[in-house]
Amino acid sequence: MGTSSGSNINHQHMSKMLPPRQQQQQPGSLQTTLSLISLDPHTSPNAQEPRFNLDNIHESPTESASSRETWPTADAITAKKMVNGKTENDCTEQSVIRRVSNADKITLRDIARERVDVISEKMHHLPDEFLDELKNQLKTILEGNGGSQNREEFLILQKLVQSRSDLTAKTLIRAHRAQLEILVAINMGIQAFLHPNISLSQTSLIEVFVYKRCRNIACQSQLPADGCSCEICANRNGFCNLCMCVICNKFDFEVNTCRWIGCDFCSHWTHTDCAIRDGQICMGPSAKSGTGPTEMLFHCRACNRTSELLGWVKDVFQHCVPAWDREALMRELDFVSRIFRGSDDPRGKKLFLKCEDLLEKLRAGLAESMAGRSILMFFQELDTDSSTSLENGEGGGLIAPQEACNRIADVVQEAIKKMEMVADEKMRMFKKARLALDACERELEDKGKEVAELKLERQKKKLQIEELEKIVRLKHAEADMFQLKANEAKQEAERLQRIAHAKSDKSEEEYTSSYLKLRLSEAEAEKKYLFEKIKLQESSHTSQSSNGGDPSQILTYAKIRDLLHGYNIPSKTDSHPNERHKF
Repeated sequence: MGTSSGSNINHQHMSKMLPPRQQQQQPGSLQTTLSLISLDPHTSPNAQEPRFNLDNIHESPTESASSRETWPTADAITAKKMVNGKTENDCTEQSVIRRVSNADKITLRDIARERVDVISEKMHHLPDEFLDELKNQLKTILEGNGGSQNREEFLILQKLVQSRSDLTAKTLIRAHRAQLEILVAINMGIQAFLHPNISLSQTSLIEVFVYKRCRNIACQSQLPADGCSCEICANRNGFCNLCMCVICNKFDFEVNTCRWIGCDFCSHWTHTDCAIRDGQICMGPSAKSGTGPTEMLFHCRACNRTSELLGWVKDVFQHCVPAWDREALMRELDFVSRIFRGSDDPRGKKLFLKCEDLLEKLRAGLAESMAGRSILMFFQELDTDSSTSLENGEGGGLIAPQEACNRIADVVQEAIKKMEMVADEKMRMFKKARLALDACERELEDKGKEVAELKLERQKKKLQIEELEKIVRLKHAEADMFQLKANEAKQEAERLQRIAHAKSDKSEEEYTSSYLKLRLSEAEAEKKYLFEKIKLQESSHTSQSSNGGDPSQILTYAKIRDLLHGYNIPSKTDSHPNERHKF
């Protein structure tokens, strides 16, 4: 709880009061039970954990989201992208999964039911793609998009896991990594343990499973946190007083908000919605004195002590208003309005009416900066009214001047401290904005250099293109020239071929003529030879006939001579190569 004017809280207790999941406190900040972390929006995630929670199925419409266990949206989006990335490779995965025999395949129920060492041995022989497919199946069940079927399957798996007595830290050491992640996700109902980008050690996963470490991955504190020995931390399995609500046992990542209320004494935290719903916020005697007029108080279920709420709300708004956007400011005003709705305290009533008025104005279009200044001025007016009432006394009587001066000095000193803190915060924000501006200017200069380089590169590319176009035109001209030369060469070849054909025909004719002449001369020589021979034989026969020779032979020689005389040798012009066979 935040401190208010004149509140006197033990500093040792206040140093322990850190907001859920955060262990940071800025130097020079007020000693307030609500530790105000850096107002950098990048360090204050407002997110939800994709957790399968059967308690939320029949949740009251009036129950705020603050009673739901949540996880960062960025992680959820990344997980979804990873799942989508895997669906793009379904064909590859299925081709691998098909190669796993039916005897070697295992299911989620096998993992939840069978012995650790048996499943671990089987999983060591399975491909990573098959194990990823098992994780994706469990993610789908935990997301609960399949309706009652997925819820029933999850209840069966969780009952199988939680009913086993052999799942101890000693046996889980032998578990396969994927097997352990699946068992933890089933037992805790949180699919973040299956996320590929979240890699906890084997020991941490085992400690989470046996409730020795916080299941909130962003916290991961050893349990019980800070060695707390209260009844809740000692008897509630897996409860972490640093990040979980005492009532609903859930966690989220809201900081710098009125959504969480911290106890001034035991440092346990409670959702504002849970506290309102369970009646932990009600009117009671002053938490500082235990007597006097009543005010709106928070009753801590862990230690059964009460803490005042007005000073806590004031501290939250004074430190966090500059970082809230319109939606966040309206949400915080709604929280405060619901906290002080039933207040009988005049200051609580004023705060309730102020919040309602600002909500109406914001819905009508009032700027969030104006609304923020208005609520801060309202808290200053409340402090002034408180100091005036203290100066005049509760009953209207006078008090000692020295005591009045001391009280006024305390109020002024506290106001100065808070103003200094606001100034420091403004200066920090100014420095941060200046750094962001310098970074933007540097980035702009870098982008300008990149643009100049791109323009230069573009000019070079343009010159290269023009040069290439020139080369292309030159090559086209060369191609045309070579084509012309090729055509001329072709024509020359055809001309030479015609000449060769003509010469070939002429050579054939000359050869034929020469051959016929040769054959003619041979025939004439043979004819002459035969004439001579015949004459010689005639002369010899004539001499023999005078001596009584054979008349038939003489007659035969006479016929041959007549035949030779009657045979005409063809002339050159009438000769033909085919007539050579007549000889």
